[in-house]
Amino acid sequence: MRKLGSRALTAIAAISMLAAAPAQAAEPEAYKDAAAEGVDARAKLVQEMVDSIFSFQEPGFQEFKTQEYITGILEKNGFTIKKGVAGIPSAWTATWSNGEGPKIALGSDVDGLLGLSQKPGVGEITPLVPGAPGHGEGHNTGMPLIVAAALSVKDVMEANGVKGTLMIWPGIAEELLATKAYFVRDGLFDGFDACIFTHVSTTLGTGWGQGSGNGLVSVEYTFHGKTSHAAGAPWAGRSALDGVELMDVAWNFRREHLPLSQRSHYIITNGGGQPNIVPGEASVWYYFRDHTFQGIRDLFEIGNTISEAAASATGTTVTRRTLGYAAPQWANRPMAEAAYENIKKVGMPDWTEDDQAFVKKIQEANDRKLTPLATEVGELSVPKDVPAMGGPSDDIGDIMWTLPTITIGYPSQAPNMIFHNVLAAMTEATPIAHKGAVAGAKAVAMTVLDLMTTPELLAAAKKYQQDVQFAAETYDPLLTPEDKPAIDLNGELMGRLRPELEKFYYDPSKYDSYLDQLGVSYPDE
Repeated sequence: MRKLGSRALTAIAAISMLAAAPAQAAEPEAYKDAAAEGVDARAKLVQEMVDSIFSFQEPGFQEFKTQEYITGILEKNGFTIKKGVAGIPSAWTATWSNGEGPKIALGSDVDGLLGLSQKPGVGEITPLVPGAPGHGEGHNTGMPLIVAAALSVKDVMEANGVKGTLMIWPGIAEELLATKAYFVRDGLFDGFDACIFTHVSTTLGTGWGQGSGNGLVSVEYTFHGKTSHAAGAPWAGRSALDGVELMDVAWNFRREHLPLSQRSHYIITNGGGQPNIVPGEASVWYYFRDHTFQGIRDLFEIGNTISEAAASATGTTVTRRTLGYAAPQWANRPMAEAAYENIKKVGMPDWTEDDQAFVKKIQEANDRKLTPLATEVGELSVPKDVPAMGGPSDDIGDIMWTLPTITIGYPSQAPNMIFHNVLAAMTEATPIAHKGAVAGAKAVAMTVLDLMTTPELLAAAKKYQQDVQFAAETYDPLLTPEDKPAIDLNGELMGRLRPELEKFYYDPSKYDSYLDQLGVSYPDE
């Protein structure tokens, strides 16, 4: 176990001081009520957006139809669109201002996952397009939430002369952990005061402090050897695949001596052409995850050393390419506490018997534990006095180290389904997904209004970041000035699959919902 350093002890002391006098938002309740009504009035828009983005089925760096669709809606509603930000063609921002005042960024991820195409509203594994990407995490639901919240806040600000600026941004290629660090490096959030991020969940909630998951660095190692006839003259070749395999074996032996908080995994992205040719080039893609900046850096350096040793042992050479980076997360306490008050006011959606029946159906069909949809919000998530044991990552961490930021989870997913699996896609274009996004939009809108109208809240948020978060660690990303976003990823795949995927795009002018278009009877298909 790592011992607490002086910076961490200073941070703990600062937390105790701030806890004695938390900032309370003073936003007039009438503004919040109006924003919630604005979200309800846009429930149909939310449903159409959730279903449409689900139907696009676009993976990381290929979210072009999603970009066109969302920016078109925002541009019609008075937002200024900028595409291709941070050198990423599918990335964009949408900005609206009502004069000088607080500047609030609003974001959510939009990418799908490879191989997870799934017909929604059914309990059996049924791909829409076999082998195609799909929304096996639910990233199709977050941006509709953000858009509904932003448009409702915009109405309230215009009606009541509230000054300030909104900037909406999408999490591009989040499943590759591949863009938010570049957003930060490119200055996308310069001049902004705070950020609210959302992520799909099974409940409506938020939290503060150091996250329980890990940060990571994503690296592809490419070994270079010499081809030869694998039977006729194998001695004349040098197998790049031998270098890859030796690196993987060495890494797996090293695991025993790594911290419990680390997570590391890899796939061989290029193993050669055919067996009778000694591979002249081979590649392996690693994710190195840990709970601290130094822990991530240590794993990265160990991986680099092992790759070079494997190359030396096999008579090959090795190069590496950083494909992505995600900083450890640290959510802002004053913002989370203000958001949680709004979450309690919003409450969970009013689930119907059909909603509960659908959840039970898909759980039974896939041998998942039977758990109904939650009807009450959970407790505010706070740091726990236990050692970090590692877990998943999200590159929102890089933004959390740039300006005060929180994540609000919203209940658009059924309990006990598996993320990064087709099971998670079964719910993501159903009334459950729609209602969860509407509830999340209300909580986001109310919290934005708190930030816009309560200077004390913004001041407390910035003080917490300076006195607590920055006292514990310093932002230390592994990206170099030479590293570039991996915008080539998934391009060839989508070039081949997009014509098939287009056949399944949702048409809201003809069908009330995507389930209707697909002929799915909810909840009994």
